[in-house]
Amino acid sequence: MTDPLLIWSYLSEGPLLWLTATLVAYLIGDAAFRATHRKSWANPVLIAVVVLGLLLWGTGTDYATYFEGAQFVHFMLGPATVALGLPLYDNLPRVRKAAWPMLAGLVVGSSVAVLSALAIAKAFGIQGSVLASLAPKSTTAPVAIGIAERIGGQPTLTAALVLLTGIFGAIIVTPLLNALRIRDWRARGFSVGVAAHGIGTARAFQVNETAGAFSGIGMGLNAVLTAIIAPLALRLFGG
Repeated sequence: MTDPLLIWSYLSEGPLLWLTATLVAYLIGDAAFRATHRKSWANPVLIAVVVLGLLLWGTGTDYATYFEGAQFVHFMLGPATVALGLPLYDNLPRVRKAAWPMLAGLVVGSSVAVLSALAIAKAFGIQGSVLASLAPKSTTAPVAIGIAERIGGQPTLTAALVLLTGIFGAIIVTPLLNALRIRDWRARGFSVGVAAHGIGTARAFQVNETAGAFSGIGMGLNAVLTAIIAPLALRLFGG
């Protein structure tokens, strides 16, 4: 009779197992999200992270082994980010009409996201590579990781911070904007994209198509601006 532990040891070393686990974890998260009638607190990414975390902890699997399989999903982040250029093209006439308000919102939103994170971290005595890892937390993962590598941050830590930022933004965005009585779907979507990148954009598309389109625009433009602001802000804070 074959030892189950030997079978697990064999399977856990293969990338297919962890790729499958990642997809199944997201399906579980999505099923829970639908079961709650798409409540923002039941974010499918958050649930998937918890499920995968428990699985890795329970099986004693290290992150490097897991990432051998998960890297295939990670690779698709790049093409998915580029594909968000389509909403910009489809909404060019509307973007031109609101170009100046969007530019102002982009500059303020991107600057506050970077500077506030660095200021709070600095106040708590955080320095060096950890401080640098915080700077690009509000932009999409492929860009944030590239920025972190360039300014001396830890790419893995940055990826985790990006994920947490996106999840938190997706959870609070709808109740927060409702409380602020912001009704313009363009403004709602754009602000979410600037603050909470891809996960926030996914949430915006679930709420309203126009909000999703402008969230994608905000996410893309913020990625470009953050790549400029983050190194300058880090020098300002002595990073």
